[in-house]
Amino acid sequence: MLAGGLLFVAVTVLVRHLGSDMPAVQAAFIRYSIGVLLLLPLIWRMRWRGIRAGSFRLYCYRGVVHGVAVMLWFYAMARIPLAEVTAIGFSTPVFTALGAILIFREQVRARRMLAILAGFIGTLIILRPGFQIIEAGSLAQLVAAFFFAGSFLLAKQMTRRENSGDILVMLSIFCTLALLPGAVYYWREPTLVEVGWLALVALFATAGHYALTRAIAHAPLTVTQPLSFLQLVWAILFGYWLFDEIPDIWVITGSLLIVGAISYLTHREAVAARRERIRAAASAPV
Repeated sequence: MLAGGLLFVAVTVLVRHLGSDMPAVQAAFIRYSIGVLLLLPLIWRMRWRGIRAGSFRLYCYRGVVHGVAVMLWFYAMARIPLAEVTAIGFSTPVFTALGAILIFREQVRARRMLAILAGFIGTLIILRPGFQIIEAGSLAQLVAAFFFAGSFLLAKQMTRRENSGDILVMLSIFCTLALLPGAVYYWREPTLVEVGWLALVALFATAGHYALTRAIAHAPLTVTQPLSFLQLVWAILFGYWLFDEIPDIWVITGSLLIVGAISYLTHREAVAARRERIRAAASAPV
């Protein structure tokens, strides 16, 4: 989850550098089309006949949901600061964790809920709702966060029966198909430089999706999602270093709260896992 978060921040930096000259849906379509090309070796090795009809429906639903989220994210990324788009995106773990509790009936320990709550409060401190005008880019990112949460929940459902490689491949294929109509409608001739940057975006994003899929396959969503709050720290550093975006005291305060909550959660989960291993070893037959 940590590796995936860092890769997604790199994607954010590249999209911000690319700018807003290209329509968001076209940029997203090109990025996913290149992603499909990168995954051709996996596509070739897939056992298509072993995929259930029900799984195909879930892949289709996730492609549409994720496609809408990516299009809105591209739109927001070109219009609001790096730290702000990352901070608003932190509503995704909140939506995802709540969905995991309501849909999958995942066990909610007090420390997990407190970490999620602290991360959300830290995000509110950064955004200060009610004290600044909500821009179109901010609204687009908030809606994108909701759709990304839906995509993660669908992925969690699929990890119960499908392997991580197949889930990654099918996301790229169906997301590309979902973005195709909008890309055709708004199409303009891209430059070689734009295609090059989007190819790099596709490379980092594909690796990030694989890391994320592996994470949610091996741990409850209420554990993995709070770790994504660390993306804000990396976004602040890259925003300052590359785009001269200086965070204010509210951004710093919120970030410290988020990092503190995640550090506590990680420590407590490690202690709980260690105790569980000791308990299991003590009860094992000799």
